[in-house]
Amino acid sequence: MVDVRIAESAAVRLPLAGWVDAPVNYLADLSIKPVTYNPPHGTGLPRRDGNYRDFTVRIHDARPITRDLSLDRQAFILTRHDTHVRDFYDEEEVRTKYHAEVEALIKRETGASKVVVFDHTVRTADRAVERGLRTPVRSVHNDYTEKSGPQRVRDLLPPEEAGRRLKKRFAEYNVWRNIDHEPIEMAPLGFVDSESIAPRDLAVCDLVYADRTGEIYQGVYNADHRWFYFPKMTRDEAILIKCYDSLKDGRARFSLHSAFDDPTSPANPRPRQSIEARAFAFFD
Repeated sequence: MVDVRIAESAAVRLPLAGWVDAPVNYLADLSIKPVTYNPPHGTGLPRRDGNYRDFTVRIHDARPITRDLSLDRQAFILTRHDTHVRDFYDEEEVRTKYHAEVEALIKRETGASKVVVFDHTVRTADRAVERGLRTPVRSVHNDYTEKSGPQRVRDLLPPEEAGRRLKKRFAEYNVWRNIDHEPIEMAPLGFVDSESIAPRDLAVCDLVYADRTGEIYQGVYNADHRWFYFPKMTRDEAILIKCYDSLKDGRARFSLHSAFDDPTSPANPRPRQSIEARAFAFFD
């Protein structure tokens, strides 16, 4: 059974400030096995199998409690993070500049001895498909599973190093940020406090690509989930999301997140532009 949270008696109840009520897209149940079929970039939108439904949830403003958040309890944090990248749509600049910035950020926030940034995705709500980009993900999910986390390490590292690293603690983090020069108005990212996630809430979903099949977790609806977000994120902020942790000592190991429509957004919001970088952190 997947262990995702610390014992309820030890859970930290965060103080709640402002909130919005908004629909998010969950699996209602497991009557249909969830599968997502992903076409090549720029050729269309993903197609999904599964009994998905929108559920209205209360999403709390996490800005007043930013200092109380922990990667090992809630599985997400907000931090200030300046960047020297001028154009996030320039693939070469992102790989040469931003990956190094993300590596340094994760080392700073986690104390990892080695960080490998292996992927990034630029998303926009403005003509994404025709521009060869991806749209915001509007389903409650987590990027890695008990199986796919270690497998990705084996895919990335030489066999000898992978075997050595897999014997010690390692974790996968996503670093998410707004890449517009104005604050986000459309489709902000919401997060479930990992301490409110039960093992049954994580359903394995196959990700089918043209050349391979991977897997992620899709969230199954649970009325006990505690949702948070950071309104009006700016370009000098970053969110770290822990999507996998190999250590089974009671800390958060997985998380759930989704884009949603903020009812306080302007009537004609600027299309969201964002980037998420993915990285493994290895600990001695």
